[in-house]
Formats: sequence, C-alpha cells, structure tokens
Amino acid sequence: MEEIARVYSEALFDVARERDALDEIRDQLGAVADAVASDHDLQVFFFSPYFSSAEKRDGLRRTISGADPELVNFLDLLVEKQRMPALFQIRKRFDELWDEAHERLEVTLTSAVELDPAVVASVGAEIERKTGKTIELTSEVDESIIGGLVLRVGNRVLDASIHNRLERLRREVARAA
Repeated sequence: MEEIARVYSEALFDVARERDALDEIRDQLGAVADAVASDHDLQVFFFSPYFSSAEKRDGLRRTISGADPELVNFLDLLVEKQRMPALFQIRKRFDELWDEAHERLEVTLTSAVELDPAVVASVGAEIERKTGKTIELTSEVDESIIGGLVLRVGNRVLDASIHNRLERLRREVARAA
C-alpha cells in the first residue's frame, strides 16, 4: 500500500505544483482525509466493495462541493481504481512532499519536565541554523523518559534520555550474564 500511496501522492503533487495550487490542494486533501477519518459511515461507504464505483463517485460529489477540479478528478480516480483505502497514506506522503518543497521540517522536543520556552526556542533556532530549513517545533512532556531529551527531527530520532541509557545498560548487563 505504501508504494501505491507514493505513486498517487507524487502524481497529485506534480499536478498541483504545475497549476501553482499546492497549498489549496494540500488543504482540501487534508479536509477530505480528516472527514473520512472522523466519520465511520464515510469509511464504510468509500472502503467497502459492496458499493459500486458509480455510487461512490456520486457520494463523493455530494460530499465535497467547491473543491479544486483536479482534486475531484484525483479522488474519482481513487474510487474507480478502488484505491480509497490508501487515502490516509497518500495524504501523509503529499504532506511530506509539501514540507520538502517548502523547506519545512517537523521537530518534536520531548523532555521529562516542562522546558523553559527560551530553551525550546534556542533548540529550535539551532536546528534551523544547522538544517537551513524552517522548522515546526513542538515541545512535549513525557515523564517516562525520566530525564534528558528526545529530539525527533523529521524522521530521525536523537534519544538522549535517561530511560534510553538505562535500557542500553540493561541490555549490556543481560548480554554479559
């Protein structure tokens, strides 16, 4: 399913970029995916083989009025090819492509206690300086890490938590025993 999502999302992304409608299509694709994710009846309707493609296309047109015609055509294609279950992965990959195109990077800073906003801002500024990208910084508290920090930059994780260090020590002791 990941390969299918990659192919479809890249195709939609290319069309949106050619039409200079990346933001609009990203927002509308997100709205459709969110609507389907939050409504069990829509999931059953769009993902079930019991409804015909024609019924699904008709339902789609009633559900999304005023959407970009390219997005509507894209969703029609997903319905016709019975690829609607890949919608959420397509949206995720489209968002990743959008982030790359806008040189944007999601960063999550996790600590055991609430960090001073100045510290969080300083970490964010340093990551922006090192990567040359605009970052979307989120700070979270997770007491289970005991101390230290866990930094997720894009799809990379730097785990400098005490919990992680203790776990590595436990594994080393287990191997030595």
